Amino acid sequence: MNPVLTRVSERIKKRSAKSRASYLARTHHAATKGPSRGGLSCSNLAHGMAACAQTDKDLLSATSTPNIGIISAYNDMLSAHQPYEDYPALIKKAARAEGAIAQFAGGVPAMCDGVTQGREGMDISLFSRDLIALSTAVGLSHNMFDAVLCLGVCDKIVPGLLMGALSFGHLAVAFVPAGPMVSGLSNKEKAHTREEYAAGRVGRDVLLAAESASYHSPGTCTFYGTANTNQMLMEFMGLQLPGGSFVNPGTELREQLTIEVVRRVLELTKAGKNHTPIAHIVDEKAIVNAIVGLLATGGSTNHSLHLVAIAKSAGIMLDWDDFAELSTVVPLMAHVYPNGLADVNHFHAAGGLGYLMTQLLDAGMLHQDVNTLLGHGLDRFCQEPLIHNNTLKWRPAQRESLDPDILRPVDNPFDREGGLRIVDGNVGRAIVKVSAVSREHYRISAPARVFYSQQAFLDSFNRDELKQDFVAVLPCQGPGANGMPELHKLTPYLGLLQNEGYKVALLTDGRMSGASGKILAAIQVSPEALLGGNIGKIIDGDLIKIDAEQGSLEVNAEHDIATRSTPMPDLEASHSGMGRELFSAFRAQVGSAESGASIF
Repeated sequence: MNPVLTRVSERIKKRSAKSRASYLARTHHAATKGPSRGGLSCSNLAHGMAACAQTDKDLLSATSTPNIGIISAYNDMLSAHQPYEDYPALIKKAARAEGAIAQFAGGVPAMCDGVTQGREGMDISLFSRDLIALSTAVGLSHNMFDAVLCLGVCDKIVPGLLMGALSFGHLAVAFVPAGPMVSGLSNKEKAHTREEYAAGRVGRDVLLAAESASYHSPGTCTFYGTANTNQMLMEFMGLQLPGGSFVNPGTELREQLTIEVVRRVLELTKAGKNHTPIAHIVDEKAIVNAIVGLLATGGSTNHSLHLVAIAKSAGIMLDWDDFAELSTVVPLMAHVYPNGLADVNHFHAAGGLGYLMTQLLDAGMLHQDVNTLLGHGLDRFCQEPLIHNNTLKWRPAQRESLDPDILRPVDNPFDREGGLRIVDGNVGRAIVKVSAVSREHYRISAPARVFYSQQAFLDSFNRDELKQDFVAVLPCQGPGANGMPELHKLTPYLGLLQNEGYKVALLTDGRMSGASGKILAAIQVSPEALLGGNIGKIIDGDLIKIDAEQGSLEVNAEHDIATRSTPMPDLEASHSGMGRELFSAFRAQVGSAESGASIF
């Protein structure tokens, strides 16, 4: 085992000893009450099965029959979740075939950052994660279930489902993916069209045609953003069937995997042959494995928030220093857009997650001794599914990369270090994703240009005021200020300026999309401006130094920046409209970015 991996894991375990013990005690107390339905009165139980067919009522009346609660993020507007429409019927049929029951326990909201980017709705996007956790808890609170199947794919949805499910740590839980859409317009062409539109060289009709050719059918978007990073994490944590994350919707293999996950989660119930509640799967080692997967694949920066919040839901205390130290030894083994030109379908075909896990386990870069959906040992995930003679079969994962431009071995990676860095200094602490940034852009020293909104930046760009070296500083974008929206709308404009030879970067207490790419961006600055963080005291002309190599983040001001007051713009405009007024309690309660930006 790699000594850094061991050291970080032990540090997390020691730090979490009290909170983890408390979590496990609560879980054990819930488990000792017996089968969930056994504690319900006859009236309670009658309400819980009133709408069922008589055969299902007979089974539910026998409290030893396992009952699976389905929590789904289905809606038919969003491509990633549209395939879930038929899953409940399929799951119920598969459960009956195993002598069990499945009930649709509840739906959770599923919003798409791709639809809300740069719009008012983005201000509640991050908060939707905690709302999904609450909705999951509501669905499971009827105490009718022995197992849970979580149906979700995208950005805040999977973390929210997992956080909610961990509150029911005594139950068996598995995640059910829907898969990515087949490949459309290449990512290189899409990015080029966006930059051409930003430059005014093509019109909206050309841009819409390019976007529609890229996002064109049911399934997850094919770039390696937060949604597909979610899928990787669920496999690395042992909560999702191996090799299933990137199987396209509407295929026989996709359907058979959904049937198979029903069998597997039933095995983890008290009535099954391998009783393993989720509390015994998501432990300190599983969380470290998730971070390793994030770093090795160059995954979304959003998971420096989500993994902290997920871990806390299991009584595990994680911080950014853990990410930073692991990043020094975990190699970057994948190049998937925005870190490269390939999409997740190409990545999957080249060997995918099974190849990565095999390599990392062999190199001592993952904890093997963990519990999973398939039993004990992460090596069980070094296999991939296939259909043979109309039957789901398994074969060993690919041992060699089929495309070294997409996927490389541990001993010949794209970079010896992981894709995330921590920068620290008199501005605060921030995350930098370097896996898509050329090394010549790892550092910058340039004057600040301060903007209090993306629109203010775009207005300045359109007035031709940004033809210079500069660091775009966007304060008051943190979780307490306006919900910490992603600032992905800036990407094509900063990219265009960089293409023209200017040295540019972004500094913000907000987030960037999982699709953040070639621009140096120090994001999620803590403390945020609203809480008096120095990022809110920066003014135009201050010299900003960001160095992802050395891990520094400094502002050189004419006078000591700490003595300045913090000018605070009127934030009311971002607190109402599009439902934002309903989230005032979230803004008041939310923690810092480094603590997971959670209300819990």
